[in-house]
Amino acid sequence: MKIVKWGIIGCGNVTEVKSGPAFQKTPNSALVAVMRRDAALAEDYAKRHNVSKWYSNAVDLINDPEVDAVYIATPPSSHKEYTILCAKAGKPVYVEKPMALNFEECNEMISVCKEHNVPLFVAYYRRSLPRFLKIKELIDQNKIGTIRHVNCVLYHPFEERYDDEINLPWTVLPHISGGGIFVDLACHTLDFLDFVFGSIQSVRGHASSQLKAYPAEDSVSMSFLFENGIHGTGLWNFASFERYDNTDIVGDKGKISFSTFGNDPIHIQYKNGEKENITIENPLHIQQPLIETVVAEILGNKGINPSKGTSAARTTWVIDEVLKEFRGLK
Repeated sequence: MKIVKWGIIGCGNVTEVKSGPAFQKTPNSALVAVMRRDAALAEDYAKRHNVSKWYSNAVDLINDPEVDAVYIATPPSSHKEYTILCAKAGKPVYVEKPMALNFEECNEMISVCKEHNVPLFVAYYRRSLPRFLKIKELIDQNKIGTIRHVNCVLYHPFEERYDDEINLPWTVLPHISGGGIFVDLACHTLDFLDFVFGSIQSVRGHASSQLKAYPAEDSVSMSFLFENGIHGTGLWNFASFERYDNTDIVGDKGKISFSTFGNDPIHIQYKNGEKENITIENPLHIQQPLIETVVAEILGNKGINPSKGTSAARTTWVIDEVLKEFRGLK
């Protein structure tokens, strides 16, 4: 294989700019087919993005002999089903985050892909973004000394689109998304911390629905402990008066502060009082750096991709741990 020919299952909003065009702009990569249950919308997407084929049935796309690999961009409730179908067809899988509804499903996906010798990649693209690689580089270079603890805070106001019980977005319907906005957004921060510090071994937390506007949680607080002994805390709330997004990584020689979303400068505060701001813009097609590693690995450059099923499953395990009481599980 000299070029990876991709098919997309679920060509919705996330694929318009963030990911879809990157499959065409990445070296040795081409987007040849897309699928959406609404055939007219699939056709519209294909024509606007210069894709030659479109389908309204995922199985047809997966079985298309021209499709080498599949990007699954549907809600999490169908990730496991489509991943298993792709694995049995012998086609590499690049699946959207969060990886699945729960840790058990993640493990099933990993097992089936391993059985069929099919690589499984997950769209935690911050692991390849220059802005976040710079944060990791600063930590690896000991710029703020030995890391002691991490604190994550994300909150924003309640949005009107969640005030319609009949037409709620799927992101707050747990049977489709696995949870609420916490699951959709916090997974990015938690996965990046896993990338920088390794796996989290212990999680304690609380989740609740303060507004009771939808079935999922709208407020989460948690504490966690990495295997290397670093402590972490986090707070996520989606019914607050303003928007705020900040993570502090604190060492014995300084502190790094950054937002998970947006292009805010990376702020560094040193023990001697000096401060530094580093601005690195995100690319237009924000998934492209990660997609480039996926394509390279499929073509034989093993080990270059940093976001696989095994790492993504760890993030889902953390989410499961903090939500299990809210979900009614023990």
